[in-house]
Amino acid sequence: MPITLQTILLLICSNVFMTFAWYGHLKNLADKPWYIAALLSWGIAFFEYLLMVPANRMGHSVLSVSQLKIIQEVITLSIFVPFALLYLKEPFKMDYVYAGLCLLGAVYFMFRD
Repeated sequence: MPITLQTILLLICSNVFMTFAWYGHLKNLADKPWYIAALLSWGIAFFEYLLMVPANRMGHSVLSVSQLKIIQEVITLSIFVPFALLYLKEPFKMDYVYAGLCLLGAVYFMFRD
């Protein structure tokens, strides 16, 4: 499997953990003190880092840091929007589409020759 694909798959998995660590407590722990949410989020984030650090190290062998960052941002939005809509029950906003279009432009500029 190509290194770029391995990197993307690890970053996708990492981002699922990251999204739950950053935002999952808003639904599940809203009635708990913030420090409980922070401790649980740090525990979830540990697994994010176990995937993200190797992904970035592998990816950096074939991609620039800027390319890795843009890939991560695209993945973040791709994970966050369904999470916000389906898990947190946030209303859909056209801003998600506009943000996605801006990221497509960023991908174009970061990966063009």
